[in-house]
Amino acid sequence: MQRSLKDYIIISFKGLAMGAADAVPGVSGGTIAFISGIYEELITSISNVNGSLFKTLFSKGIKAFWQQVNGNFLFALLSGILISFVSFMKLAKYLLEHHPVLIWSFFFGLIVASIYFVGKQITKWNLVSIIALIIGAGIAFYISKLPSLGTNDSSWFLFLAGAIAICAMILPGISGSFILIILGAYKTLSNAIHDIDIKKIVLFGTGAVIGLLSFSHVLKWLFKHYHNITLALLTGFIFGSLNKVWPWKKTLTWHTDTKGIKSPLLQESVSPFSFDGENQILFAVVLMILGFLTILILERLGSKK
Repeated sequence: MQRSLKDYIIISFKGLAMGAADAVPGVSGGTIAFISGIYEELITSISNVNGSLFKTLFSKGIKAFWQQVNGNFLFALLSGILISFVSFMKLAKYLLEHHPVLIWSFFFGLIVASIYFVGKQITKWNLVSIIALIIGAGIAFYISKLPSLGTNDSSWFLFLAGAIAICAMILPGISGSFILIILGAYKTLSNAIHDIDIKKIVLFGTGAVIGLLSFSHVLKWLFKHYHNITLALLTGFIFGSLNKVWPWKKTLTWHTDTKGIKSPLLQESVSPFSFDGENQILFAVVLMILGFLTILILERLGSKK
């Protein structure tokens, strides 16, 4: 596919949006990729990393290798994701601690818009598609209700956490960061990035690469053979994730780490009018609308020829 420099800059901006979304526990970068029109190309490009690719490298050279892997696209997108994820993780942590209602309101509007834009790509609704939608919503809702585990620093655990979380990161509706919280690895990774702990970052990254290469083949096969059903399942994932991004929460149990810092362990969604604290409902509604409009803009960019 022939692209101009402007096209690749736009792809990098989409990567920035994906990275920012993945840094927030509850929002999926896969949703952003889907809405912005690059999801299937991303999955296909990743699944092209196999044995034949390296045969091309040794027999035809770097140029043929780079073209086969869709290197320009992946480089532009992954650069944006990495820069945004690492830089936004600290900001996301601050906003979640000090302005949780406002940040969740923005992402709630974003997710609501995503349900519509992903769902409308299903060309034919039937009983199987409806069942897939319900199953996807049920799985995502169940995951959103799970309490997080304690922090774990072991090498094998970080490797496995990377492999599992990356699968969630590329699935619309299921947040990789939230999976890290459930597994008890979010704080470990956040600290490793803050402290530039190369060993932990490499362990996590290796697991993520292996998980991504494996899972992309599964997704590519599903899109090829069960396109509408897969879309319905992914729409269900996004719909079920709304519980996690609902702005007004009541904390049922707290977790205290070794430094004595408390963080919510188990929460439930409540009405803004029974919220314990300032509900900020006017600002919340405005940010929901902004979140919705953000997806509208990304969708327009994605559908532009």
